[in-house]
Amino acid sequence: MATRGQILIPIAITAAIIGIVGVLTIPADSKLAEVKFPKGTVKLDNVTLDVQIAETDAQRARGLMFQDPMPYDQGMIFVMDNEQVIPIWMLNMQFPLDIIWFDSNGNVVHIAKYVQPCKSALETATCTVDNGGGKLAKYVLEVTAGFVSKYNITASSKLQIISI
Repeated sequence: MATRGQILIPIAITAAIIGIVGVLTIPADSKLAEVKFPKGTVKLDNVTLDVQIAETDAQRARGLMFQDPMPYDQGMIFVMDNEQVIPIWMLNMQFPLDIIWFDSNGNVVHIAKYVQPCKSALETATCTVDNGGGKLAKYVLEVTAGFVSKYNITASSKLQIISI
């Protein structure tokens, strides 16, 4: 019968390798200490948000990694060229998020609340990727956890792009 160490050591080594490979495959310009994102404004129902815009592959890979928690009037919007399944993971995040996927008309297609960050090597290896319920989306809005509940965002909420 295998001992606890014989089981846990290979798992820990595998988790570390997966974490290292994951970090190494992030585009180089997304690893910078500080990444500048274009700014814009969106409105979700009656709530106006100042958003950072992630529209390139490097910006989308970097996302909100390493950033401090945001007030409820700020967020990040991921903009895709066309509707597709958009996976989101919480690698190197510093705070939990509410994440909302929208179609090209600004209709909500999926909401994930209180998504927790992945910080340790083991968490990185097992970090959950939420793909928006497998539904097609053009935009993903990330906001500080609690936003959806605070502003009663639902499947019938509507995203309005003011400037991006």
